[in-house]
Amino acid sequence: MKKILLLAAVAVMGMSVTAQEFRFGPKAGFAMSTIKVDDKQDDLYKREMDPKYTFYIGGMAEYKISDKFGLQGEVLYSPLGAKERIEESEGDVYFGEQTKVTFGTLLVPVSAKYFISEGFSVAAGVNFGIILTAKQKTVIGTNLPVDIEIEGGEGEQDIKDDIKSLNLAPFVGVEYMLENGLFFDARYNLGVSNLSNDGSGGKITNSFAQIGVGFKFGGN
Repeated sequence: MKKILLLAAVAVMGMSVTAQEFRFGPKAGFAMSTIKVDDKQDDLYKREMDPKYTFYIGGMAEYKISDKFGLQGEVLYSPLGAKERIEESEGDVYFGEQTKVTFGTLLVPVSAKYFISEGFSVAAGVNFGIILTAKQKTVIGTNLPVDIEIEGGEGEQDIKDDIKSLNLAPFVGVEYMLENGLFFDARYNLGVSNLSNDGSGGKITNSFAQIGVGFKFGGN
């Protein structure tokens, strides 16, 4: 009987070790970021700025609780934001304004994963974005003899005081991993935090999609 109990205990321990799998590694990729602006005072200021195509880079750690479920945490950096171009003309006179907003953001996504197969999984979680820097660059141009550019070092302004530091973005995503640890993933992050800090009652949100590649070390 003792031998049977011992064998059973060893078997249970073996199953536990198999189920609990820890992996970690680097990841990087491309991001498409958008900003929505809602002034609350004028319908003309309810708009979505054009996407900004940028990058992200960092690392991840995955803890597989069982064959089907796991948890994942990441630390990434990405210069998110958006851009906007306004063009008007009257007769022979042309006027154009181009604005680019950049949020230097430290991203900390935390997610739960479901493994459909050994290599294919889906995930859902929350991305905690810490906005480290916020800058806006506006260039004004016209077909008049002199181009106009706003003051402040090639039209760049520090708007960090006008932007809140925390951007919460729930997300869903998919991942496919090869047997050698190389993986590819994609996700969409919906910004729900109001980033406006100017006290006017308006709302600014930042959402972004990501597609990337990485490599996982560890495992059994």
